[in-house]
Amino acid sequence: MSQDNGQKLLIVDDELQIRRLLRLTLTSAGYAVFESDTGQSGLQEAAFAHPDGVILDLGLPDMDGTEVLRRLREWSQTPVLVLSVRSGEREKIEALDTGADDYLTKPFSGGELLARVRAIMRRTQPNPESSLVSFGDIEIDLAARIVRRKGAVLHLTAKEYALFRLLVQHRGKVVTHQQILREVWGPAGDNNTHYLRVHMTHLRQKLEEHPQSPKHLLTDSGIGYRLVE
Repeated sequence: MSQDNGQKLLIVDDELQIRRLLRLTLTSAGYAVFESDTGQSGLQEAAFAHPDGVILDLGLPDMDGTEVLRRLREWSQTPVLVLSVRSGEREKIEALDTGADDYLTKPFSGGELLARVRAIMRRTQPNPESSLVSFGDIEIDLAARIVRRKGAVLHLTAKEYALFRLLVQHRGKVVTHQQILREVWGPAGDNNTHYLRVHMTHLRQKLEEHPQSPKHLLTDSGIGYRLVE
């Protein structure tokens, strides 16, 4: 009988046989195992179960695994091992660049799987983090993508949310115009400075008690914006 090592792993894979094999291999090594068969349920499980590591398939029925990884990395640095039949260099590079800690192709041996899991779990992990960030009368749930003010859910457009999330992730620090444009509008977004100003105005109207004299969403003239709690 294996000894429980106290670590929890989340498997996100739509193949029942693979999940069974992974569960058998991992539980025999002392891991507690949770399972999800879609990307959306995997993200929800990651938010609520707070696993110590994730084993992620790329070919999921509702969304590509790289999108799952991208969303997970918006609020969590949990170690992720991608497990996929995709063996091309491009797929591996994309997964690793998106935030995967390692990449293993199917079929795989149980010994190599466990060695790679041990390797990603050995790496320095951040302190347990919450997906909830609050300041003033504002609360943002980074996992659920929900923003509340005084307990009421606010409707933010996709760009407004992406802009606010970026400032939250770097709260207390100045985020330059260029960095915001690149991360929110993409590599070709350098000329969207006007749109950035418009979206910041809208954000302040929704989040600040006095939008003309903001308390939290501050401007560093000629440089960028900063979130102050």
